[in-house]
Amino acid sequence: MSTTTQPVGAPPSPAPPSAAPARASSQGGRRRRGGPGGRALGLGVVGLWLSVMVLLPLAALTVRSFDDGLSGFWAAVTAPAALAALEVTLGVSVVVALVNAVMGTLVAWVLVRDEFPGQRVVNALIDLPFALPTIVASIVLLSLYGPNSPIGVHLNATRWGLGVALAFVTLPFVVRSVQPVLIELDREVEEAAASLGASNTTIFRRVVLPSLAPAVISGTGLAFARAVGEYGSVVLIGGNIPRETQVVSQYIQQQIEIDSPAAAAAVSVALLSVSFLTLFVLRVWATLSQRREASTA
Repeated sequence: MSTTTQPVGAPPSPAPPSAAPARASSQGGRRRRGGPGGRALGLGVVGLWLSVMVLLPLAALTVRSFDDGLSGFWAAVTAPAALAALEVTLGVSVVVALVNAVMGTLVAWVLVRDEFPGQRVVNALIDLPFALPTIVASIVLLSLYGPNSPIGVHLNATRWGLGVALAFVTLPFVVRSVQPVLIELDREVEEAAASLGASNTTIFRRVVLPSLAPAVISGTGLAFARAVGEYGSVVLIGGNIPRETQVVSQYIQQQIEIDSPAAAAAVSVALLSVSFLTLFVLRVWATLSQRREASTA
């Protein structure tokens, strides 16, 4: 067996390059090269899905609303019955959203700050309107507040009935918006204010409410947008009385039943515009609030 000797004093021969780093470098390069492609693919899939599920139906609805031209669209939207339905819908929705802004904040406060028997059950019931078919809610409300009310309260075919139905389906929006903020709220600031002699009302108004305001406004806006387009929960309890308790969704159904799809589409576009404007204002306001907080931090 022959051996190779290395001359004394000669520098050691370099070790052969390892294949593992080369493979790692190659794989890393492939990952880096595939990153933008993966993002582009993801954006493409999301864009396609949103187009199929949202943009194309909205575009088809908008085109259908102008079947009779711009004048026909305007005549359908400004018809006295349509304006009356819009007035009822927007008026009741605003009142319900404001009521839920107060009651939803109170419910969230009790769920977070207090402990009582059955708290978990109550917390789970808050989400019931999300899971319960709204027509079932209308049947329950009609049984409870209808002509044969077991408690003697008759709200059928009244705006009070509309308000109760809309309050039921929109309450979770405010509660679930405020609840996480309350959980993360720093209690030490409140304790410090109390130690300085501030009353509970002052602590809530000067310390707690400014932190809760963005969540309360966001939840209230979502509740309003939901109430504007509600149909199932009011279809029975509301009575569908034109110019009295008929909401826009019921008016749209009426236009379809009398074979006036262009008018139904026109009013639908107007209703969608109200909801979209509400959500857009909320998004802009949230963005500006975040920028203000970042600038003051």
